[in-house]
Amino acid sequence: MPVKKRIPFVAFRTRVRDETVEGPNPYRWEVKTTQDYFSGKRVVVFSLPGAFTPTCSTQQLPDFERLYGEFQKLGIESVYCLSVNDAFVMNAWGKALGVEKVTLIPDGSGEFTRKMGMLVAKDNLGFGMRSWRYAAVVNDGLVEQWFEEGGLSDNCESDPYWVSSPQNILETMKSLDTASASFTVPIRF
Repeated sequence: MPVKKRIPFVAFRTRVRDETVEGPNPYRWEVKTTQDYFSGKRVVVFSLPGAFTPTCSTQQLPDFERLYGEFQKLGIESVYCLSVNDAFVMNAWGKALGVEKVTLIPDGSGEFTRKMGMLVAKDNLGFGMRSWRYAAVVNDGLVEQWFEEGGLSDNCESDPYWVSSPQNILETMKSLDTASASFTVPIRF
């Protein structure tokens, strides 16, 4: 079995609701690290090109939210959605979609995405640098299973989506004896 890859250490600047903050915007900054999110837990993380974009907003994030309980039945403690967007955008997107179960992680500078080998140019869409669509099952910071859409490239004309869908991940997880037969594929980080 290939050596499992450890996810990179990164600090994320998040905004969290805090009722002690007065005024119309009761949020404060909070730095969370990959250690906070991934240490001692088995989670699914998925990354997508951008908040409020069509496939991300109509299929991928809503389907992960809807199927959250199915992941829990397979021993997944949390599901994370990561995007190269700032905390304000990620919070507004989660609120707009009514997300309550999936945790949204802002990778505003793209540092985590770059270290994962998934940062691509999407200048052809006016996005700048964004994440390629992928997902992973991560156990205590180690990538256990990897789901990367084909065709990784800058300024890709298409937006492939199936490999990193929650339906495919669940199907794959159910077909494996995850206690003894997890798999990895080459990862760029």
